[in-house]
Amino acid sequence: MAATQDGPGRTRLVRGPGVLLVWLYGVMVVGAVSRSAYQIATEFDRAPLAYTLSALAGLVYGFITYSLVRGGETARKAALVCCGAELAGVLVVGAWTMADPSAFPDATVWSEFGMGYLFIPVLLPLTALYWLRKAPRG
Repeated sequence: MAATQDGPGRTRLVRGPGVLLVWLYGVMVVGAVSRSAYQIATEFDRAPLAYTLSALAGLVYGFITYSLVRGGETARKAALVCCGAELAGVLVVGAWTMADPSAFPDATVWSEFGMGYLFIPVLLPLTALYWLRKAPRG
């Protein structure tokens, strides 16, 4: 199947499984940003590290969503880097929350490898990395 062009020389990443990835990342943006914004505004002193990490996760999800929608080789590379950073964050924070639960008085999006979000935070970057490497290029 030929790559779909969107704009001058820009290959669309949002087709086939890419549509589902954009939808899932969009849901994660809304979930992570809204939750962390509320927690930072109302109870930041309770768990500042956890709430800051959740806000950071929301920003990463937003950038990946934007990159997937934008398309093109530069966006693909940026999304690959961000998905790799996201996966590293999920693995580090997930292991940290399992090894030292007292460090996080409240959960982050990435706590326990995303268990509170049905493990989507650990599965999503793996799926996205696979898709970004296998999707047709322009």
